Amino acid sequence: MKDLRRRNLQSRIWESRSLIHILKMLALSCSVAFYAAFTQEARAETLADALAAAYGNSNLLEQRRALLRAADEDVAQASATLLPVVNFVTQANAFGPERNNAGEHWSGSLALSMELTLFDNGVTRHAAEAAKETVLGLRAALIQIEQQVLLDTVRAYLEVIRATQFVSLRENNVELITEELRAARDRFDVGEATRTDVSIAEARLSAARGNLAAAEGDLAIAQATYRSIVGHEPDDLEWPSAPPATAASEEDAKGIAVRTHPRIKEAQRSVNTADANARRAHAARGLTVKTGVSLSIDDRSDHRYSANVSATLPVFKGGWDSATRQLEARREAARAALLQSVIDVELGVGTAWAMLQVAAARTEASMLQVTASQLAYDGTREEARFGSRTTLDVLDAEQELLDARSNQIGAEVEQYLSRYSLLSAMGVLTVEDLQLGIVTYDPVDHYNLANSGAFSVKAQSERGRDLDRVLKALDRE
Repeated sequence: MKDLRRRNLQSRIWESRSLIHILKMLALSCSVAFYAAFTQEARAETLADALAAAYGNSNLLEQRRALLRAADEDVAQASATLLPVVNFVTQANAFGPERNNAGEHWSGSLALSMELTLFDNGVTRHAAEAAKETVLGLRAALIQIEQQVLLDTVRAYLEVIRATQFVSLRENNVELITEELRAARDRFDVGEATRTDVSIAEARLSAARGNLAAAEGDLAIAQATYRSIVGHEPDDLEWPSAPPATAASEEDAKGIAVRTHPRIKEAQRSVNTADANARRAHAARGLTVKTGVSLSIDDRSDHRYSANVSATLPVFKGGWDSATRQLEARREAARAALLQSVIDVELGVGTAWAMLQVAAARTEASMLQVTASQLAYDGTREEARFGSRTTLDVLDAEQELLDARSNQIGAEVEQYLSRYSLLSAMGVLTVEDLQLGIVTYDPVDHYNLANSGAFSVKAQSERGRDLDRVLKALDRE
């Protein structure tokens, strides 16, 4: 009779634990589906929302845009060397008493002068070309920063999702071990388990609670990182949809990268800038022709005017040859940097491609691991019902299942992130390429306003007012 009651109690314990386990596993396996259904109603934040917010809130992007606008002005200033220089001068003189003049007297004059460079052997043209190439290089650098911001956003988004799911796993683990501990104590009460079984379950429960606290800390860090990049707190993040396509093969990916990567384009512009600066140094040794006109009137209404033309041909200047050799050496360095940038970009694509393949293989393996671990855990629990397995065996099997599920989540996140990393390595991780549907910053508008061809004072003033309106609009955005 006593054995019958003991077996009935043990059966009820295991049935209770089995029901709880089934509910937990069902909830865990369906969490993604439930999460998606809930977020559709609550309008969860998507990855596209996060990318758009990060693009609009990035201080790093704003800094680089401002530096690019400053470089636009360098082009205007370099081109302005051939524009006329007009000066208005007013002068007043006071003279003290002289021998034949008992008092002081004053004299004054007004003068208007203009100086114009007629010919400078191409120095201004080459300087303007260098400034333009610098602007184009900074535009490519701006695209690189855009890619960095977007990739950091994807990483932060996925880290929040991973940390959230890890917390759920750890919470589930604490609850399951709590049930194991309760069952071990019940079996100890009826003489089916030893004090060692109870102590093992208690130790595992303490470790599970510590791991849960660590997972919650990782989640807090991931949320803080997300906030710093995107500009607001993560709100019910939705698991991303299928990522955009990359390339059919590694060679295709490298070909796209060599043609489009902004790092290579920036290096190409650096070579062009160095070429233009070297040509400017050689041109500075040539002839320069200037003309000037002045008109003045004094306090006695006497008018004077003058006109002149001057030609200058440099003969010797200390350090001239050294400066020219320096610019030529910088040109060679820029060319070498261009070749190295191609190598680095191809290496980056190859590395990203390999990491994507590894992540895909890990995902597939982790799915098989979860299936096998689940079967092992279920079998161990069933065998423990009949006394052929101990509490330690059950806890070990449960830990292996937890590790398998953690590996699966991590592998899926890494596979998704690896695909976006490959897009970045190819140079196509931009707002335009991702088709986010938001208004993007156009550097051409400011450049055209800063470098319009109008030379009149009125036109220059109107251009300045237009630029002010552009800058104010940017501030409002």
